[in-house]
Amino acid sequence: GLHTALERLGPRRRVLAVPPDFTRYESQAGMLTRFAYDFYGPALVDVLPALGTHRPVSETQRVRMFPGVPADRFRIHDWKRDVVTVGELPASFVRRATGNIHRSPWSCQLNRLVAEGGHDLILSIGQVVPHEVAGMANYTKNLFVGAGGASAIHISHFISAVYGIERTLGRSDTPVRRLLNEALDRFAADLPVVFVLTVVGRDAATGRRVVRGLFIGDHHDCFEEAAELSRAVNIEMLDERPRTVVCYLDPDEFRSTWLGNKAIYRTRMAIADRGELVVLAPGVECFGEDPDIDRLIRRYGYRPTPEVLALVDNRPDLAANLATAAHLIHGTTEGRFRVTYCAGGLSRSEVESVGYEYCDPATMTQRFDPRKLREGWNDLGGERIYFVSNPGQGLWAYRGDFDGEPEST
Repeated sequence: GLHTALERLGPRRRVLAVPPDFTRYESQAGMLTRFAYDFYGPALVDVLPALGTHRPVSETQRVRMFPGVPADRFRIHDWKRDVVTVGELPASFVRRATGNIHRSPWSCQLNRLVAEGGHDLILSIGQVVPHEVAGMANYTKNLFVGAGGASAIHISHFISAVYGIERTLGRSDTPVRRLLNEALDRFAADLPVVFVLTVVGRDAATGRRVVRGLFIGDHHDCFEEAAELSRAVNIEMLDERPRTVVCYLDPDEFRSTWLGNKAIYRTRMAIADRGELVVLAPGVECFGEDPDIDRLIRRYGYRPTPEVLALVDNRPDLAANLATAAHLIHGTTEGRFRVTYCAGGLSRSEVESVGYEYCDPATMTQRFDPRKLREGWNDLGGERIYFVSNPGQGLWAYRGDFDGEPEST
């Protein structure tokens, strides 16, 4: 396990752990961070959750996710102010990597603690699972997006949106991944980074999520092996398109549509045309984790891709926040199916103003009680629905449209 790998690395004096935040609670990264603390003790001097644009980890979340790791080791990543530029990928490379979607140089940024903290070991910890921006989550994304700055966050999200979410999800070779991996090779090769990657799947007997694989290494092969297992474990292939999909968002994990729209991203490849996605979201109380992003989502709403791209061309505030523009694209159904958001902390008028339908959470929970539904297909008095208890933990796709293999590009 992790201790065996750390023993092989030998003694260290200043160790930095970069795990995900509470939105990846199921990753088991919290316990791995605890194991690292047990091994290194005082030498584990800093823990920097890879927040990206997310809210800082609360005290309650820290205690639950990182039990036993002292509070004074934790640092807060500020994606707007606490980063340094470590290099710039030239426009020629960016054009090739993105298929001409983005034609400008890309500034590669890292949190100052990662780039200049003077550590002799950086443990980048997290879960590999299908992801709408990078194709598969974690690895270099954990550093250059999770612990990166505005440049990576805006550009990576927008490239993935224009490239197409259906072409991205579940792939390990995507335009964004090419940029992130190149940034590691060119500008961070001298950093003492070791990646600790989990693949988590549902145990069929107990229904609990368990670690199916642990991959530890310092280069691309480690990630590719984890991605291959994740495709086998985390992608659910359906032989029939459900007309109704119900997703439950744990209120401890999902407080915004910025996070909660994983319900849309991860099931869109399965839902039938003119079908309905019901999002049971008792904890969702805002649209964006970041106040500026929240205001932009409220202003423009979730629109079909051509409309968002036209807004980017004509509205300077959206053009200056491409991650939000990408999120609006990712969050639209392009008119193919309906989304009914049952948000506990948003009003009907707020939900409908951004383009979704609304239903009171209590009313819809009576109809679709997540405590009584089983994962997958359910027959409810003649109504056949498909239930997903945590959309962040996988990808659901109609078998006829997606074979689960990485796309050759």
